[in-house]
Amino acid sequence: MGGVDKVKRQHDQGRLTVRERIDKLIDKGSFHEIGAVSGIGEYDTSGDLKKLTPANCVFGRARVDGRTVVVVGDDFTVRGGSADASISAKPLMAEEMAHDFRLPIVRIIEGSGGGGSVKTIETKGAANLPGGIGGTRWYRFTTENLSRVPVVALGLGSVAGLGAARLAASHYSIMTRKSAMFVAGPPVVKALGQDLSKEELGGADIQTRAGAVDHAVDTEEEAFACARRFLSYLPSSVYELPATLPCSDNPERSDEALMNAVPRNRKQVYKMRPIIESVVDKGSFFEVAKNFGKPIIVGLARLEGRAVMVLASDSFHYGGSWTADACQKVVRWVDFAETFHLPVVYLMDCPGFMIGLDAEKAATIRHGVRAMAAVNQTTVPWCTVILRNAFGVAGVVHQPADRFSIRYAWPSAYWGSLPLEGGIEAAYRADIDAAEDKAAKLEEIQDRLNKLRSPFRSAEKFWVEEIIDPRKTRSLLCEFARLAEPLRKAGPPENMTIRP
Repeated sequence: MGGVDKVKRQHDQGRLTVRERIDKLIDKGSFHEIGAVSGIGEYDTSGDLKKLTPANCVFGRARVDGRTVVVVGDDFTVRGGSADASISAKPLMAEEMAHDFRLPIVRIIEGSGGGGSVKTIETKGAANLPGGIGGTRWYRFTTENLSRVPVVALGLGSVAGLGAARLAASHYSIMTRKSAMFVAGPPVVKALGQDLSKEELGGADIQTRAGAVDHAVDTEEEAFACARRFLSYLPSSVYELPATLPCSDNPERSDEALMNAVPRNRKQVYKMRPIIESVVDKGSFFEVAKNFGKPIIVGLARLEGRAVMVLASDSFHYGGSWTADACQKVVRWVDFAETFHLPVVYLMDCPGFMIGLDAEKAATIRHGVRAMAAVNQTTVPWCTVILRNAFGVAGVVHQPADRFSIRYAWPSAYWGSLPLEGGIEAAYRADIDAAEDKAAKLEEIQDRLNKLRSPFRSAEKFWVEEIIDPRKTRSLLCEFARLAEPLRKAGPPENMTIRP
């Protein structure tokens, strides 16, 4: 590696070396390294080797939970993981192997891994042109791999430049809380007049809130566990289907707590995650991107052993309204479900798109119609359970347009073009103004309309298919997963759109 002193420094700073990381990620003893002796050699006049600086990219094949994957990692002990000590063909070959053999790829990233430092101009004798001759092949494979195989990236230290792009160009990215990611590090940013520490510039809180990284953990071991678990829900490539695992959790299990899970007071928030845990297989919910687009909860789960994508509203954040970042989150993960043939379950409580000046400045409606397009382009089976609100244009986006999908509603469901609250004053302004007791008139109208807005009135007109006992939700979702199983088709989705 980079020498005893560099390895010691890595350990003293609380970080593992690249081969230690690989060993902890994979099934024991399964790593088959490729190019282990590659590097930059120095020879004497007799042609005998005096010194070898190893290439700071380590890659090969390994098994994770018995399945073959490609693993590629940066060796920070050699020139800080930069291109000064790299052989560019190694990380490229890792991407090629994943692409051509249809294998998941896990990138372990620490360093820049790009065109090198300013010093490279001197060591190479010329300035590197980004994307110059022969310089874009790697980008082709990283792009195509997003539409072909599961891509997981772990940021385990300072990650900058191309290293940051490699971390973001993934289906699922993880960083430790002691790590940092940025396009350019503090010394470069300081030239702009911003004197920031690594954590202030690109720490875990910054990047997970921005949505650049999906998840932050305390230790490297936790990162490896998350990577393994994420892969467990997915096929090895789009040419296969997610595996169905044995399940000991009764599909007919009924949870009495669901009867009171949604408060009668529509202004009162409630916890959605316990509802998710209650209806999916016990312990199977694996949330992703928790710190970004918070009005929408997204994760992978199982129903009677079958992998599904779960979307759910979180009333603790803007009442579940779709903000600009929530819409971006929907686009990305709905695309992901389509790519890897995952049926979608949506537990809905959405009062509409976020409104107000900040929402308009964020172009919420533009992001919203992109989310609608992503949902409408899906071909995977879809099941929606309306728990409470379904209003406005965002309310329309609770299932794909113009194709059959399964939909249920709880008795607590409440829908319309606009919520009654606030809408009555606009629609019945003349009646209210003409009344002697305006407050009494408003209350009278509210009572009259509330009787009409009962979900059973909608079901009576067949404007919604079924009002269900909340305790039956798990049973019906498991049935949906069984019905969906033979409908899934391996191969690239017809309407493929890939967004990291």
